[in-house]
Amino acid sequence: MTEKTASVHWEGQGKKGQGQISTETPALKAYPYGFGSRFEDDRKGTNPEELLGAAHAACFTMAFSFACDKAGFATEQVDTTAKVSLVADGEGFLIDRIALTLEAKVPGINAGQFQQIAEEAKRGCPLSKALASVGVITLTATLKT
Repeated sequence: MTEKTASVHWEGQGKKGQGQISTETPALKAYPYGFGSRFEDDRKGTNPEELLGAAHAACFTMAFSFACDKAGFATEQVDTTAKVSLVADGEGFLIDRIALTLEAKVPGINAGQFQQIAEEAKRGCPLSKALASVGVITLTATLKT
C-alpha cells in the first residue's frame, strides 16, 4: 500500500561515532544522534527509542481517532505520549516496555466505550503489531470532558 524510507549516515568508531538520521520527507534531515543522545543526557540529538516512541504514539493516535470515527464519535482532541524503556540484556540491550498514555476529548462517548476503543486501537495499530516482541505495552487512557 505504501512504503516510507529513512536513512542513516554514521562516521567514527563505536561510542565516539556520530550518526545523522534523514527521512524522505523533510521531517528529519541529517538529524544528529550518537552514544550521548542515546545513553547519556546529551539533548543535542535524538535516539532510536525516542523515534520509535514518536512513531508508536503517532500510529496509535491515528488508529484511535479512526476507530472513534468508525464508531460514530468525532475526536475533538487527542494527546498521546509513549515512554520507551531500553534495558541491558546480557551484552546488549532490549526494549522491554512501552507505556502509552492517552488523553482525549471525545464528545458523546461514555467511559466504557472510550476504554474499549482505546484498547482495540492499541492492539490494532500497525506499530503495536510490529512491536509484538516488546514484553509489555501498557495503555493509560483518560477521557477529558
